[in-house]
Amino acid sequence: MSVNPARSGVPKSAEPVVHELPSIRVGGADLPVRLAAWRAEDGTWRGRLMFGSVEGEGPSTADIFCATTENDLWQAVRDLREHHLRDLYRSVVR
Repeated sequence: MSVNPARSGVPKSAEPVVHELPSIRVGGADLPVRLAAWRAEDGTWRGRLMFGSVEGEGPSTADIFCATTENDLWQAVRDLREHHLRDLYRSVVR
């Protein structure tokens, strides 16, 4: 999966920034995937995946990403393959 951080040189913020990721194929249809990423008060980067096209209304994971740097967070996201994303989606809709 080819994804890159869209924020460089942006001030620290606890407000999540939502990034569009490549869609995944589920049940013969494309499902939008987004990453909400933010810097926590303790300085670590956190993130969660959100599925579907409407923010806040579709299923999402817990805060499953945690890294000391934004680059490390994005490396964790890049390491996920489509079958991992499908499994995560199935786990949150059941």
